[in-house]
Amino acid sequence: MDIEQKQAELIHHFVKQASPLKGSLLVPVIIEATSHPSLFSFSEILAVPSFAELEGTENSRHLDVLRLFAHGTWTDYKNNAGHLPELISDQVLKLKQLTVLTFAETNKVLPYDQLMQELDVTNVRELEDFLINECMYAGIVRGKLDQLRRCFEVQFAAGRDLRPGQLGNMLNIIKLSLGKLYLVPFAIVRLATSENLLVSIQEKIKWADTMSELNKKHRKDVEDRVEEVKKSLSLKADIDFRGHEEIYSESGGVMDYEEDRSRPKRYCDAASFFLKIKCTVDVRLCEAASNILKQQMISALGDNDTSSDSEVFIVSLD
Repeated sequence: MDIEQKQAELIHHFVKQASPLKGSLLVPVIIEATSHPSLFSFSEILAVPSFAELEGTENSRHLDVLRLFAHGTWTDYKNNAGHLPELISDQVLKLKQLTVLTFAETNKVLPYDQLMQELDVTNVRELEDFLINECMYAGIVRGKLDQLRRCFEVQFAAGRDLRPGQLGNMLNIIKLSLGKLYLVPFAIVRLATSENLLVSIQEKIKWADTMSELNKKHRKDVEDRVEEVKKSLSLKADIDFRGHEEIYSESGGVMDYEEDRSRPKRYCDAASFFLKIKCTVDVRLCEAASNILKQQMISALGDNDTSSDSEVFIVSLD
């Protein structure tokens, strides 16, 4: 069970207990409530109408004690001890705990010297034991003990009851804060604009870096493909060149690659060789045709010769 829920249950218990009581019957309720180890809020109990009826009676001193525990400190008790009943040990411990809460409301760093004076503690060891065992373990404050700087750094403190007039001061502070808040939207707009501009610049830088990387990758891919094509063409040319050398090399052998490179005119020699063969074949065919034609003409003339004086002109095709 957290401290706030436990506080609410205790307050409800004491309010219910005090509501039907009158006069001196309320004194034990006040003593029990102000000495309870888990109760640190008293304003709702103080608001019970039967407690207000103690004002101006012989039991009004006990009403002042209840008011002291709602809003006062240990120093306030010492200054008015002659007009208040003597406190029991549990009440003294409770009032000192409430004193620490009072200082922790407005200060986040509590000097040891100030706390020792306010709590009537004589040495640092006793003060630190009180802060640890009676305050932090009770859950009403959290903080750090700094022995080097001799102070208690407050990280959390439970709130006390509002003192008379404190609510008005809080309302004035809130109004002042609201007046300052009118300027906040303009600051927020400027801040948001600056943040948006910064985000836009960062996005553009990121986009430029990405495009640069893509361009580098694309360029490398193109260069790799070009190298592959060069190697492929070079290999194909070598294979074709070696194939022709195997066909036209002497003694049916395959020409060595270095030898092949030293004779770049081999293809021209092969073409000339084929041309010579074709021309020779054509000449032989022409000679054979010419001879056959000669024989046919001689035979034809011999059969039709009517005069010995006739002149025969034979055109040689040689």
